[in-house]
Amino acid sequence: MTRRISAVALVVPDYDAAIAFYVGTLGFDLLTDEDQGGGKRWVTVSPGDGTALLLARAANDRQTAAIGTQTGGRVGFFLQTDDFARDHSAMLAAGVTFDEAPRIEPYGTVAVWRDPFGNRWDLIGAGPPA
Repeated sequence: MTRRISAVALVVPDYDAAIAFYVGTLGFDLLTDEDQGGGKRWVTVSPGDGTALLLARAANDRQTAAIGTQTGGRVGFFLQTDDFARDHSAMLAAGVTFDEAPRIEPYGTVAVWRDPFGNRWDLIGAGPPA
């Protein structure tokens, strides 16, 4: 039996703003953008590795309050790259906000950044640094 997590929901304030950031700024692929009726859409994006984020527009006050705090203030998402310097520079140039300078850890180079909605991410350069 083969199992995998195919998507993780990320509550956002607006579909188009989220697509603009994840696809336009970060270069993710737009996998689906399907009208579900009633203003609801099924929107998934991917960094290109088969995983997906389901961009879920907040539909009520409780969901709106969760935007950017879905993981209780912790880093909740991890973007791994084969070239940390390239992607870190590109993200800085695109205006992505980093909470810290890159640091070396046993598993590689890492820096915490935020999407425009307040979600905390790690950019991780895989493997020990050169």
